[in-house]
Amino acid sequence: MAAGYNSISLGTGRKEFNPKKERPGLDQYVKEAGQGVLKQIGGAQNVDESAIGNFMAARFNNQGHLAAFIPMIDEGLRFKPSVRTEGACASGALALVAGIRSVLAETGEVVLTLGVEVQNTVKAIYGADILAGAGYYPERKEGHAYFFPGKFSDRAGAYYEKFGREYARKGMARWFRNAIENARLCPTAQEYQNTVKDLEALGLTEPNPRGFVDNLNVFDCSKVSDGGSGIAILSEEGLKRCGIPASEAVEVVAFGQATFDISQRPDDLTVMATTAAAVKKALESAGIIKEQLGTVETHDCFTIAGVLATEAIGFAEHGKGAQFVAEGHTARDGKIPFNTTGGLVGWGHPTGATGVHQAVTIWEQLTGKAGDAQITIHPDRPYGMTINMGGDDKTVVAIVYKRGE
Repeated sequence: MAAGYNSISLGTGRKEFNPKKERPGLDQYVKEAGQGVLKQIGGAQNVDESAIGNFMAARFNNQGHLAAFIPMIDEGLRFKPSVRTEGACASGALALVAGIRSVLAETGEVVLTLGVEVQNTVKAIYGADILAGAGYYPERKEGHAYFFPGKFSDRAGAYYEKFGREYARKGMARWFRNAIENARLCPTAQEYQNTVKDLEALGLTEPNPRGFVDNLNVFDCSKVSDGGSGIAILSEEGLKRCGIPASEAVEVVAFGQATFDISQRPDDLTVMATTAAAVKKALESAGIIKEQLGTVETHDCFTIAGVLATEAIGFAEHGKGAQFVAEGHTARDGKIPFNTTGGLVGWGHPTGATGVHQAVTIWEQLTGKAGDAQITIHPDRPYGMTINMGGDDKTVVAIVYKRGE
């Protein structure tokens, strides 16, 4: 992969965001992200195929058939194959997988891959109902008004009961602090302009069940975001066609994909088993161990999901994830830096774009293009990983990357 591009993650927290003023729509984000990639690869004539990830434009924007938006980017894409992927919040990573498979199948040497979502079209409570479509909708009647915050509140509550509430809250608050501190280093992040001094104190704000959910506060949650991200997936021949040296790209070493029955509840609310399965597949396919990872972009739709991810990957034992995070091991200067541009909590979560944004961040980090957000990639830990999750740990894609040589 090479030539990554991110729009601003737009929503509350950005000074540009005003709910009473007209904002960019789907077509504008598709064009911005697509043209941002094309400028780096020599133009549309070098693209063979395209893939676009999107979750719920049919309800947020009354728009389907997003694959046909691709030719809007450039007339040079007219009549070239394109496909839209959907897997709830994992839609972006599924677009990446579609592009990877096209290159492996040798149907394309260069695949333009995008993710896009525009969600600030409805009030939050109505958006919660739309986003409930990422879960098993028959549960909607018995679920919380804020359906997915309710789902992960239940996971947090189970973790509190099993391992201790104060202990868990400290880990979750540190995750929030890390997210905002990292976002402040990335100009496109939704929390880039956040100036709060004591972030952990803010993260420890007591949940208010009367106003929100039982076990999470609003700072434990990723925000409603609009945005688009893009990256090119290329074969070695594709790199030559686009004039991109291997050192400016990341090698896709392996990927793992796992799916769980959407109608079934988790066997254990304190375990993200589907994430663990996808990560295991990816690491085994890559032929590496977790200790060789230099950085991870994980799907922290809620702070508890970030804590549970450290356990699913194996960096922390079951029940020790909150301690692992609280001790600073996932911070940008820790043992294994997570979400170096803020993740979903800090950078934002335009759902269909998230998996592509994660890939762009890894590409930037491994090739030294992350600007102020750059971390040190140690020679003995040269790999990066993205983990993009759809629904409540139902569809998960994990991808392993290494800087090209």
